[in-house]
Amino acid sequence: MLHITQAECGGTLTVSLAGELDHHAAREAIEQAEDLLVLYPCDKLVLDLSGLTFMDSSGLAVVLHLHRTCARSGYDFVVRGAPPQPMRVFEASGLPQVMIFERGE
Repeated sequence: MLHITQAECGGTLTVSLAGELDHHAAREAIEQAEDLLVLYPCDKLVLDLSGLTFMDSSGLAVVLHLHRTCARSGYDFVVRGAPPQPMRVFEASGLPQVMIFERGE
């Protein structure tokens, strides 16, 4: 099961995902994040993945979709705190070469 929370501070919207990000949860994650971008206009979206316990390739689709959404809207986009297993998926796909990944804080 995936849990999605948000926090807004100084023009930065942080959307945190916790639990399992798989093909069952991917659509929900995209839809909720897009709804939050409408509710909390921002300059930057931080996708905090530090609470993930599992991610399959569907997580790539979520990250790519949100990256493109932010690029079209002129927002900065950062992926923060990806645990080792999801980070291996991202590295295998080459995403760290095209977007910003930060360690968790």
